[in-house]
Amino acid sequence: FKDGEEIRYIARAQGGQIFVEGTAAKPVVMTATNKVQSSWGGLVLCGKAPINKGTTATAEVSGLTYGGTLANDNSGSIKYLRIEYSGYSYSAEKEFNGLSMFGVGKGTTIEYVQVHEGSDDGFEWFGGTVDSKYLVATANEDDQFDWTEGWNGTNENWYAKEASAKGNRGIEADNNSNTHDVTPTSNPTIKNLTLIGRGAHEGESQAIKLRVGTKGMLDNVVLSNWGTGFDVEHDVTIGYVGSTLKATRVKFDNVATKSKGKKSDGSSVDVASVFTEDGTATGAGAGTSTPEWAK
Repeated sequence: FKDGEEIRYIARAQGGQIFVEGTAAKPVVMTATNKVQSSWGGLVLCGKAPINKGTTATAEVSGLTYGGTLANDNSGSIKYLRIEYSGYSYSAEKEFNGLSMFGVGKGTTIEYVQVHEGSDDGFEWFGGTVDSKYLVATANEDDQFDWTEGWNGTNENWYAKEASAKGNRGIEADNNSNTHDVTPTSNPTIKNLTLIGRGAHEGESQAIKLRVGTKGMLDNVVLSNWGTGFDVEHDVTIGYVGSTLKATRVKFDNVATKSKGKKSDGSSVDVASVFTEDGTATGAGAGTSTPEWAK
């Protein structure tokens, strides 16, 4: 409850499973009667896969335990799901996303999921090892995709598009804000990625923010309508640039600054080796257009 208002959400605890069995023609829709952001909490999954916040931790929303030592933990299967109008905020440190994955394991299936008009992030991974395919994030007010706490997953076909008047980053990528080099290190792979922003604006108009020690390998990337393409911060993160933190085959469209870097002491550093360009990159399948699979 907050201010007398009951906030509803769906949470699956450790040891349980969820099965969402939609189809392309008839997706499952989790929505609200009131079609505005923050109308309900969203979907929370808590698994037993490794995290770097400790052996286990307590999820910021739901209060459930997550994390452990089971990399192949199975939280079930989610296919063809749309989550709408979620993202309730209790405080700056306690906010619901659309789909929150806390220590979710690689035995879990996450495919063909859209998060639309959430008031916080679309998708967020808190550690874990779960893979994903065919994710769509549209018109979410904060970041479209967000990871932290040592997430390692193999992913392909992500498409995001911000609303014309709201939206923060395309991707916000962290390892651990307290100890940047703690393991397991956030290190996902993402193949076929399109991030469409709302143009350069005051605030954080960054297609991809990489900080506090994350690694990651991205390939076949289209970035359109952003103030900055790749924004890399902190010494540990910068140390990975060009080797274990790199995006290959990147196409820029209306991106004011392709890359910028900042050391932990605040001084600037060249991080241009974080990407290689390719004007023929197709991203999630159709360049800056919506790919057929996402329609």
